[in-house]
Amino acid sequence: MKLTTLIPLIVLGGATLEAQVWENPVKKQLKEGKPVIGATVTVASPDVAAQAANMGFDFLWIEMEHSPITLETARSMVLATRGLKAVPFIRVPVNELWTAKRALDAGALGVVFPFTSTPELAKQAVNACKYPPLGRRGAGPGLASFRWQGPESYYDFSDRNAMVITIIEEKRAVDQIDAIASTPGIDVLFIGTNDLSFSYGKRGDVNQPDVQEGIRKVVAAGKKYGVPVGRPAATPESIAEYMKEGFLFFQGPADLVLMGNGARPLLNALGKSGIDPKKQPLY
Repeated sequence: MKLTTLIPLIVLGGATLEAQVWENPVKKQLKEGKPVIGATVTVASPDVAAQAANMGFDFLWIEMEHSPITLETARSMVLATRGLKAVPFIRVPVNELWTAKRALDAGALGVVFPFTSTPELAKQAVNACKYPPLGRRGAGPGLASFRWQGPESYYDFSDRNAMVITIIEEKRAVDQIDAIASTPGIDVLFIGTNDLSFSYGKRGDVNQPDVQEGIRKVVAAGKKYGVPVGRPAATPESIAEYMKEGFLFFQGPADLVLMGNGARPLLNALGKSGIDPKKQPLY
């Protein structure tokens, strides 16, 4: 992980020693217009998290909305990423201050907020991730500072590096997207394409014209306000296509899906098969 930014550390005999301060590589790459991709972890296993964090992914999307992962297991997953490439993010079950607080205090360096469908919820997400006077996060960083150790205070470190990722997955969010996207402190507008299609009454058919138009509105708002836009991406081909549309932040398939994708060619070569991949969820 690249260290950037110099801050004064101590002064000896009139000479100021400088210490390098770590910068969240996901935030840095997005600022530079570079794509990032995360591994979605749904299995309650620190070993799976560590393996995924060491494979080349930029971040871990630790899934606490649609999986049985508990906070204790999420904490172990966060600790398992020490010294590895991927930065740990947690998708919390609901957009509330207390859910984000517990994820961040466990050592996550980003919170994914589901159903952020109003400007008020967007502001609440930012407040949950920033210490006063920037936000409303409570001060209790003992476990988090154990994961993220450096020369500066954890409070300053987190305010600079913890990412606020808001999910746009309802039509009413698209209808208010300018007010949501212009909220100071949001790092990523992530489109939950599947739930968005349900909100439009299309029950998973993302390719319907009105759903596609909603997606385009979110991308346009992200470009207008300088906020990177993300979405799920299952294949290299889809990533290439989405990047042309303006996406930079990608949620990769879930751990179990990747396992199935890796096993399928081997099994097919022996005439063996399991779940029809066309019927298997991608995330």
